Amino acid sequence: MSVLELLASSPHLYLGVALTMGLVVGSFLNVVIHRLPIILERQWRAQCLEMAAPPDAAAAVVPALPTEPFNLVVPRSACPACKAPIPALSNIPLISWLALKGRCANCGKPISARYPLVELLTAVLTAGVAWKFGFGWPALAAMVLTWFLVALAFIDVDHQLLPDNLTLPLLWLGLAVSLWGTPAGTVSFPADPRSSIIGAIVGYGSLWSVYHLFRLLTGKEGMGYGDFKLLGALGAWLGWQMLLPIVLSAAVAGSIVGMLMLGRRGQNRATPIAFGPFLAASGWLVMMWGRPAVAAYLHLYTHA
Repeated sequence: MSVLELLASSPHLYLGVALTMGLVVGSFLNVVIHRLPIILERQWRAQCLEMAAPPDAAAAVVPALPTEPFNLVVPRSACPACKAPIPALSNIPLISWLALKGRCANCGKPISARYPLVELLTAVLTAGVAWKFGFGWPALAAMVLTWFLVALAFIDVDHQLLPDNLTLPLLWLGLAVSLWGTPAGTVSFPADPRSSIIGAIVGYGSLWSVYHLFRLLTGKEGMGYGDFKLLGALGAWLGWQMLLPIVLSAAVAGSIVGMLMLGRRGQNRATPIAFGPFLAASGWLVMMWGRPAVAAYLHLYTHA
């Protein structure tokens, strides 16, 4: 019996493997969440310096940029406090943090609980996808979407940024996997090509229109372009039928959080709130449980 056959025949083993894989992926997502904004900032700084360089660049004093390699692989993970490289035994997802009681093995300084929480969240969401979709390629596709959404949500919380490096590949992946979707006219995951293409167009265009209308009326920017791309990507993965429940639930959750923030000292209406996490959470919930409700509604409407 092959490994795939064993996983397909043993739901408990399959869920255990999904949970473990989620922990490992969550550890990598911590790296993406922390390093990708830094990588992008360095690239933007280099581009700005290049554009601002005078004609006689040799005689100009140009601020030095970091020259050491810095990407998602290099350098090795290190303690935020003492910068000591973290050995492999101290970098086991979740387990190492618990074993070390949340402290660096070298200097004893606390290490943020955010790291194991991202790992645990990714593991739980991955196992939930495996339970919901069963063994097969739709579950793998849903896991990939889940991992992208986790990374995007935390980056947006930290930096008010939804990087094109994640949103655009996510959109194209959604369009690509739709080729294996079920025939048009059904509400399924992943969406069929027609629903996927319409979803990408309407998802991006709807928030783009709201953004420009809000700016026209108020002279202010109500959201970022990354939100358009994320909703377009969700439309590509889930289909146009899912866009309304995603937007409504994200808007309601965002409004509640916004009102709670207004009640905090030092917060006011001008305080920016990242909308990406609400879109990501709503998209994931709709992927998991929204399809039956939307399918029932569309069935009633088409047979009215």
